[in-house]
Amino acid sequence: MRGTRSILVQISARHLENTTIFDVTGDIDLANSPAVRKAFLSEIREKKIPRVIVNLQAVKYIDSSGIASLVEGLKASRDLKARFILFGLSKSAREVLQLSRLLKLFEIYENEEQALSAESV
Repeated sequence: MRGTRSILVQISARHLENTTIFDVTGDIDLANSPAVRKAFLSEIREKKIPRVIVNLQAVKYIDSSGIASLVEGLKASRDLKARFILFGLSKSAREVLQLSRLLKLFEIYENEEQALSAESV
């Protein structure tokens, strides 16, 4: 399949007090959603970070496996009474979440400042 390859995903983590912010760049698809899932679950389950914020501003495409990674992060955080927050959803990412009827499950903000200042729900 020449010409059709997924854009590699890059995940970097920033740590502030009780929060980890993941900056995700690239497409979250079947090829790279396991790396995204592993990063989320490591922070939530192993490091027990009380608040994980995911910056999706540089993610233009997300497929069902990418959504599954987000859902798994959300479920793991809820199991541990932690928060899993998304911000900066592209139009297409928002549409995928809406079509899969998952948009209302997530705590979603427009930008990092709002996500950081959000009171506990």
